[in-house]
Amino acid sequence: MPLQNRVTPLGDIIATPHRGTFTGNRGIIHDPATKTLLKKRWSSPAWITCLCEFRGWRRPVMARRSWTELFFLDEATAFAAGHRPCFFCRREDANRFRAAWETGNGVSKVSAKAMDAQLHLERLDHGRKRLHAVPVPLAELPDGAMVQRGEESFLVVQGRALLWSPAGYARAERELESPMLLTPPSTLHALRAGYQPALHPTALD
Repeated sequence: MPLQNRVTPLGDIIATPHRGTFTGNRGIIHDPATKTLLKKRWSSPAWITCLCEFRGWRRPVMARRSWTELFFLDEATAFAAGHRPCFFCRREDANRFRAAWETGNGVSKVSAKAMDAQLHLERLDHGRKRLHAVPVPLAELPDGAMVQRGEESFLVVQGRALLWSPAGYARAERELESPMLLTPPSTLHALRAGYQPALHPTALD
């Protein structure tokens, strides 16, 4: 049985056999004895996205009293859930993201702690996913932005909406009416300022 460690664009953590292309964490939120999640879904405001392979290191998943290994379909999914690039295993990406964040949000010399604090305000609403109004027509959203319509999540690529699933993306069967923004606004500003997230291959077919 797959472990409950795969993150959706809504930030929920589900069990699925699909591994994803990125890992990351929100602190310690599991019991290593049972390899199951605790009731809490985060223990730190630093929600990060990491490489699945780094320096040949291998971590047994949920086996230690250490950070809980979570997995994401791609970087756009991680952004939608409220995560940011890790400054340790993804330093180059994290610095590019910070530079785009500063440009897009009109700030300078922003720290990882300050980004985490802003993201925490934007990603949660009384413990549940915070949705935001879409600031521009869907076709004008930057690649990598994600929106929600009803129970379904969608990725925007080249002005088109692609339906998200744990296995990948598929073309939306109908035009989206009145979607809500999943990607935190400050991250959206970074995307509009030029940060290009790594997308799952099915988004590029």
